[in-house]
Amino acid sequence: MPRPKEFDEEQALDAAMRTFWVNGYEATSTEDLCRATGLGRSSIYNTFSSKHELFKRSLVRYTELMTTNQLALLDDETRTARDRVHALFDAIIAGEVENRRDERGIGCLTVNTTVELAARDPEAAALVARDQQRRLDSLEAVIRVGQRDGQFTSRRSPAELARFLNAVIAGLRVAGQGGADIPTLKAIADTALEAL
Repeated sequence: MPRPKEFDEEQALDAAMRTFWVNGYEATSTEDLCRATGLGRSSIYNTFSSKHELFKRSLVRYTELMTTNQLALLDDETRTARDRVHALFDAIIAGEVENRRDERGIGCLTVNTTVELAARDPEAAALVARDQQRRLDSLEAVIRVGQRDGQFTSRRSPAELARFLNAVIAGLRVAGQGGADIPTLKAIADTALEAL
């Protein structure tokens, strides 16, 4: 009869997610994961089967938490389209502030994964692509509302503008990792809003 687990799997997954987020996939060792989760090597492998599987579950967990919260801002029909996009930028920047280490942001796990793994890890690439499509669909919908209501006057299509905003958000994350200060990040966001 197998012994019951004596740890909170979700808590361990959150700790692993944070470790991958800070260090990246390749730079995260099994020892790092053991330290972060408080689990032994055998518990990690018995529960998650491999470092790669734990990483995939961490990435899914990250997108469930981050993307769901951010899309809720874009889907908030009590606000104008412009206010929704502004709220999204504010949330991104607040996240950069909250997750600073040594005056640098830790970025976004999906952006970091795109840069580190997407070209050579089809499973990670598929997870990132699925998350990106959710973001693009939501951005496109709010941009369409903003154009209809006259708040966004760009003649570009909502799909093009959604890709632009998605790239700006990724750029904010990378700029934060590079040490950009908060006024700089806010100026980037304000410029993107003006471009709409």
